[in-house]
Amino acid sequence: MAYLQLQGIEKFFGEHHAIKGIDLAIESGEFIVFVGPSGCGKSTLLRLIAGLEHMDGGTLTLQGRDISRLAASERDLAMVFQSYALYPHMSVFDNMSFALKLAKAHAHVIQDKVARAAAILNLTDYLHRTPKELSGGQRQRVAIGRAIVRAPKVFLFDEPLSNLDAALRGQTRIEIAKLHRDLGATTIYVTHDQVEAMTLADRVVVLREGLIEQVGTPLALYDQPANQFVAQFIGTPPMNMLPSTHWSASLQSACPPQAQAVVMGLRAEHLRVQEAPGSMGATVDLLEMLGAETLIYITTDNGLPLVARQNERSNLKPGQRVSLDMDLDHAHWFDSAGRVLKR
Repeated sequence: MAYLQLQGIEKFFGEHHAIKGIDLAIESGEFIVFVGPSGCGKSTLLRLIAGLEHMDGGTLTLQGRDISRLAASERDLAMVFQSYALYPHMSVFDNMSFALKLAKAHAHVIQDKVARAAAILNLTDYLHRTPKELSGGQRQRVAIGRAIVRAPKVFLFDEPLSNLDAALRGQTRIEIAKLHRDLGATTIYVTHDQVEAMTLADRVVVLREGLIEQVGTPLALYDQPANQFVAQFIGTPPMNMLPSTHWSASLQSACPPQAQAVVMGLRAEHLRVQEAPGSMGATVDLLEMLGAETLIYITTDNGLPLVARQNERSNLKPGQRVSLDMDLDHAHWFDSAGRVLKR
């Protein structure tokens, strides 16, 4: 049996069916990331696991023990929120040790656990400070430290980096990855950020409208999406989608035989922009020069917007006429229901 097992998890908010029978098996030590569009149910599912919301159906087991009806305080889980939720009048030490004090742990145990967590998170020199004397990244590390000292069986993160600026997000993301590696803890992490999902996760769970669309490693989802929704959701920029009404003769011939494909998908790195004339003409709309790569936004002659990615820099200009070369060995084909078709 899996370390943490979700079976038929359901949640209603009045008439709204927010979580629609989720089944998921999470192994010990895994780093699982929930992603999906706003309103897909990822934070609700995390709160159901934490015991902060009442489950309307299904069972949740941890190491074979049914915890579905236990209070949040009895589940042996620790949650780190988007807001730091620190006590402003308490020092860092007191914030991190608060749960242990409530549990009436011995003073030397509290001291040892807080000291260890502070060392892991580079907070040793800040234990005497209050939250207002810390940066946003330091406050978030205090919130993480508060979870670490409890030594929970599962860490739950609900968009913990959303309130940080770009530089701090990158730095704290690295710290969370190192922390997971050092502790070997089972972690469930909710985010809307593609980079966080792709860089942190052992497996990514893609949610839409209260259902799981696909579960897999980040690169498996990127390279082998199960449907058109996952193909467009995973990856930045999103996968280019070419409906059959825009197909050239070469695309028609490349379509899987006997398949009722209506959309062809192609990643930006598999679309090449050429200055020489070709079978598919287009006009350059915008270039994003990112240093290590260039994103080229174009519109085809039949009005379809596409984006190409190239590793080298470009001399193209907005308004310039170009042609397109597609690597159809990497094409994805979808039917009218958005299901992937095998070649």
